[in-house]
Amino acid sequence: MTTRIPVVIVGGGQAGLAVSWYLKRDGIEHVVLERDTLMHTWADARWDTFCLVTPNFQCRLPGYAYDGAEPDGFMIRKEILEWLAGFVASFDPPVHEHTTVTSVRSVEGGFDVRTIDDNYLAERVVIATGGYHTPQIPRIGERLPSGVEQVHSSAYRNPEALPDGPVLVVGTGQSGAQIAEDLLLAGRQVHLAVGRAPRFARRYRGRDVIAWLEDTGHYDKPVTDKPVEERTQDKTNHYVTGRDGGRDIDLRAFAQQGMTLHGRLLDVADGALCFDADLERSLDGADEVYNGINHLIDEFIAGQGIETPDGPSTYHPVWRPYGYRGSRLPAADLAAVVWATGFTRDYRWLHVPVFDGAGHPQHVRGVTPVPGVYFVGLPWQHTWGSGRFAGVDIDAAHVAQHLGAAVPAPDAVTATV
Repeated sequence: MTTRIPVVIVGGGQAGLAVSWYLKRDGIEHVVLERDTLMHTWADARWDTFCLVTPNFQCRLPGYAYDGAEPDGFMIRKEILEWLAGFVASFDPPVHEHTTVTSVRSVEGGFDVRTIDDNYLAERVVIATGGYHTPQIPRIGERLPSGVEQVHSSAYRNPEALPDGPVLVVGTGQSGAQIAEDLLLAGRQVHLAVGRAPRFARRYRGRDVIAWLEDTGHYDKPVTDKPVEERTQDKTNHYVTGRDGGRDIDLRAFAQQGMTLHGRLLDVADGALCFDADLERSLDGADEVYNGINHLIDEFIAGQGIETPDGPSTYHPVWRPYGYRGSRLPAADLAAVVWATGFTRDYRWLHVPVFDGAGHPQHVRGVTPVPGVYFVGLPWQHTWGSGRFAGVDIDAAHVAQHLGAAVPAPDAVTATV
């Protein structure tokens, strides 16, 4: 049976449901199709000690902002799920859970949306499946001995779930850096393959750095303000943590505490993992970003004449890998490897011409070149806040307006990805 409907939203995370909020408010008939359960990634793909790295005050969804007792705190996983459940209950979206969309194709009169159970003829389709679909484990892992347990960061739960013995974490984006800390705090022997991810301070000059950046308008700057070569959805996020009230993540301090840092993982040969000699360059690059963000805050404070309890400061390395020229780690010395190596996109079910040669969706603030096809919830969809709680509402409102919802007109600045 085929059901005719004005709008189909594919994906029941915060982005898809934010669009649904506007459509339901304005009486626009639609349905949200979710492969698993609403907000399932927050429950299924996070480790036990997971918490937000952005302050609670940035948790803003349509008609539903965080109003708890700790606006400057960082919700843990249980609290995030409770907050999101409250958002869903606030408007009761028309959702079909456990409904996998198998294909979307252009047909006369709209789009043929096929699922494992039912089919829809939709006038318009919103793709709200995010930008992180399939866990990516490098093929190099196939050369590790079978006795070394391998797990992607999305499947990591806690140190006790890994076999006893040394653990190698590969990657230093947000997940890799936080998982490495989780293992170190549990007393595990940790090796860390350091990548090119940047970092920033948790707090600076009396406030959370994200609060400063929000005041400067940094989160509102469109992607078109960035150089063309930096307009990518694949850029690694800065590492920091909200754990225990929030603090910096300093890999150099981890080294002082007993963690062994390596350069990027290059190869597995002759029973050993081989690492690049770029460790110091990667650490210096992360610190350069850290100090650069603080300098931007200093300029804002000076320009606004703001009084702060502390003056400007510069981070100076507390540890250096003197003499590091690359390293080798016998695979037999490891109990497990945690691959914090990101995700790949999977749009094989979406049969409409909206992709570039690298497989990125082409759009202007979620509006694609194919009339009637929209995206929401992508990293850098419009601003740095896109793809996270800080910017979901703004992006969803823009897409909803194109779908006919009565939302305020967007500003004149648009962004292309």
